[in-house]
Amino acid sequence: MKKNYGYARVSSKEQNLDRQIEALTNYGINERDIITDKQSGKDFNRTGYVTLKNQLLRSGDTLVIKELDRLGRNMDMIKKEWQELQENRINIIVLDTPLLNTEGKSDLEKKLISNIVFELLSYMAEKERIKIKERQAEGIKKAKEKGKHLGRPKAKYPKLWEMYYFQWKSGQITAKECMEQLDLKRTTFYKLAKDYESKLIK
Repeated sequence: MKKNYGYARVSSKEQNLDRQIEALTNYGINERDIITDKQSGKDFNRTGYVTLKNQLLRSGDTLVIKELDRLGRNMDMIKKEWQELQENRINIIVLDTPLLNTEGKSDLEKKLISNIVFELLSYMAEKERIKIKERQAEGIKKAKEKGKHLGRPKAKYPKLWEMYYFQWKSGQITAKECMEQLDLKRTTFYKLAKDYESKLIK
């Protein structure tokens, strides 16, 4: 006998599953057949989903989710899960996007829907990349407008820099002695010296 299962997920324990569960029960899924996860972190260990996929779902069963992104935390993961479900002949119903529903569809129609899913995911991924670039550009622009220095913070000259610098340059002390007096590491010392000299030339 073919079964319908619902899956609901939130990415942190503080978030609420009620909205998803309500949508699934309204569709007709028995609450005992709704598997849930409240998982976060880089490992993304979804014990509920893994159990559902490996132990409960059988060929011909239907998985109902509220939104496509419940299948994974990024585009590649969603695509992988969709492919695996299709290979195992599991029907998929996405309540918020009925166009993607595969239940009752022929193999040709399912292939077409998979193509739509992958195109949609590619579009969403590209849109997200553009959004990130726009945010970065906006952040850089705002920082420049406020006169903030971008990149590594500029090294500050220590007290008595000029005195010891000119003693070093006139040969009164060695570079090593100069570094010790100013408590500077070799790379920092020469970086400051180069920067200071470029200012003197201007």
